[in-house]
Amino acid sequence: MRNVILLLASLVLLTACATAPPAVEGARGFFWGLLDGAIAPIAFVVSWFSDTVGIYGVPNSGGWYDFGFLLGLTCWAGGSHAAKRKRH
Repeated sequence: MRNVILLLASLVLLTACATAPPAVEGARGFFWGLLDGAIAPIAFVVSWFSDTVGIYGVPNSGGWYDFGFLLGLTCWAGGSHAAKRKRH
């Protein structure tokens, strides 16, 4: 258990050093995030064979792009339809 905690702590410390390019005004926004999230699983498979394809658009406009990306990604999980089905 101690080794697992040590490994997780070291991974967290290493990811704290990661940087991303700053958000650029007029770059990819909410709707691009929505589209990129919707096609992310397909883009992920294509990225195995191509160095020019990525699943996440950089640079983007920040929070709104991220929000759209997550909403688009939920299309693959069934979105709100899956949650509604579980309640009934």
